[in-house]
Amino acid sequence: MKGISVSENPARPLRVAVIGSGPAGVYASDLLTKSDAVADGEVDVSIDIFDRYPAPFGLIRYGVAPDHPRIKGIITSLHKIMENPKLRFFGNVEYGTDVTLAELREHYDAVIFATGAYYDASLHIPGIELEGSYGAADFVAWYDGHPDVSREWTLDAKEIAVLGNGNVALDVARVLSKHAEDLLVTEIPDNVYEGLKKSPVTDVHIFGRRGPAQMKFTPLELRELAKSRDVDIVLHEEEFQYDEASEAAIESNNQIKALIKTLDKWREEQKENPGTASRRLHLHFLQSPAEIVGDENGKVRAIRMERNELDGAGGIRPTGETVEYPVQAVYRAIGYHGSELPEIGYDVTRGVIPNEEGRVLDETESPIPGLYATGWIKRGPVGLIGSTKSDALETITHLLEEREFTASDADADSIPGFLESKGIEYTTWEGWHTLDEHEQSLGQEATDAEGNPRKRVKVVPREDMVQISRSGQ
Repeated sequence: MKGISVSENPARPLRVAVIGSGPAGVYASDLLTKSDAVADGEVDVSIDIFDRYPAPFGLIRYGVAPDHPRIKGIITSLHKIMENPKLRFFGNVEYGTDVTLAELREHYDAVIFATGAYYDASLHIPGIELEGSYGAADFVAWYDGHPDVSREWTLDAKEIAVLGNGNVALDVARVLSKHAEDLLVTEIPDNVYEGLKKSPVTDVHIFGRRGPAQMKFTPLELRELAKSRDVDIVLHEEEFQYDEASEAAIESNNQIKALIKTLDKWREEQKENPGTASRRLHLHFLQSPAEIVGDENGKVRAIRMERNELDGAGGIRPTGETVEYPVQAVYRAIGYHGSELPEIGYDVTRGVIPNEEGRVLDETESPIPGLYATGWIKRGPVGLIGSTKSDALETITHLLEEREFTASDADADSIPGFLESKGIEYTTWEGWHTLDEHEQSLGQEATDAEGNPRKRVKVVPREDMVQISRSGQ
């Protein structure tokens, strides 16, 4: 990799701890091992990746809808990276609780924080606290079998609102509107299948503040909506507005052009065939949430939306007109937010670690030697995998340029003993192989709606994941 070099030939490897085994952490580790400095023999590296979950891959395992095999395929590339002998995985280890910053700095020359953004961004409107008002991230964690969330999820609403115009909103709406048996071809846990099977849903409404030309969906994600069996897509003609800025965006941006082409195709099909499916997925534009309306028991009974109009310059402005939709549940998918980490600064507004090109800053905004950040905890929850890789390169470049051999304990073999001395039941990469094989074997024992063996059934309880993983270590 060009652009990364150092001139010193150390007597021992540069020891690096990475906190988080999602794409950000794994790609940063990969780039470090492939740097010119390592390739030229100027420096060697030894990298330990820590994660609070017993299994690796972060949001790819616990934040991507189970019916996304293409996105899940990213795990294959991450898996290959993790096979590098310069990398080790220590799961079921929580930074700040199981290991402190001081302990990490004693064992490592540098620490990279790649903890991502897992929590729902706040929405401050009346009624947000009502029963039946949910954050999308919590629902995603449930249907992805997150080990630290309840196995139960209330699915008793016939009509549901999903707020947001990004891919997470589409994921949530698609899972809510699909028939449960059609998800059996995926790795959804048994409790999720049983929960979705009981859902009485008939209508799911996706609301976006801006117009069709300002959608944040990707074309592939949007087109996947039409693949759900017995689910009609419903569009509302009065919400299709285009101003000069919209027309320019459609003309100049191939992604937007593809999105509009898909919507136009559906609009024509809807005119010819209104649809007879038992479930409907409504796409709404130019509406902002004004209030979630509750009933006498404190439960959601409706959502009040305010109509917007395009302002001619690519933005929107409120019209003052409101529309009330009868719904019994509301899911907000308006973005993720990073969480504060112990002993590290935190930007509450952006939900990130204060940093300069990945170098963690102290309260005087000066870089702290040996501490770095990458991924969403560095820049906020924006960008796809390509952004994560370029982001990691920037961070790794600074790490190698500034690196110092500061750890008092440079013996890599001491880490397992150190964790065991604290009573931490950590999991390893070998343990992941055991858990991976176990989940696949559970899939072979189960069947989908057509009677075919499933590829995998995900293990959910943390204690079970740890026990299975440690049995193979």
